[in-house]
Amino acid sequence: MKKLILFTLFVIIALGLNAQEIFFPTKEGTVLTYQSFDKKDKLSSTVKYTITQLSIRGSDMDITYQVESIDPKDKLVFKEEITIQQKGDKLYFDMSNFINKAAFQQDGSIPAEIEITGNNLEVPSNPNPGDVLPDASVEMAMKIGFVNMKMSANVTNRKVEAIEDITVAAGTFKGYKFSSEVNSTVMGIKVNSKNTDWYAKGIGIVKSENYDRNGKLQSRTELIEVK
Repeated sequence: MKKLILFTLFVIIALGLNAQEIFFPTKEGTVLTYQSFDKKDKLSSTVKYTITQLSIRGSDMDITYQVESIDPKDKLVFKEEITIQQKGDKLYFDMSNFINKAAFQQDGSIPAEIEITGNNLEVPSNPNPGDVLPDASVEMAMKIGFVNMKMSANVTNRKVEAIEDITVAAGTFKGYKFSSEVNSTVMGIKVNSKNTDWYAKGIGIVKSENYDRNGKLQSRTELIEVK
């Protein structure tokens, strides 16, 4: 079974309008490129996030990205737009971003008949080691012919583990290390995994690792370029 959770990587980021406090770029046209590798360290995908629009309302902000997923043969798998919302001192983003939409795309787009529900994932603007963060969940339902498919994912035990330097292809960053557990169900089949993610202010996520229930690395994603 292919990985069911797409960690839209830089998307889980923190907030604030001060340029030295936020966890994401605030310049339209900025492009962040990531590569994902499987448990055998083989390239599985490249994902590009381009800031297309910023909307600022007092202390709140909406930031819109164009997301392009590209396979190892440089073929576009899918393209879509996502919007992250900052409200006060917290960031919220739609948990539907955790669904691996590439598995359901048709001609590079996501079928309209897919229904996705769930609550928003919350991240504070100034996380500290030891912080415990709220759980989040998402559920997807779609119909293919006479078959009804359902998928769900619950992100639990979210914690801020440490602040440490993290080195990836794009450089070395001061990283905020987050951990979580993801319990997903697809057509009645349950998959449990653990995630470790590092975020850098002014960038977003710079590295993500996914482990199975036995602690074996299943995949990793890292930032390879910012421009």
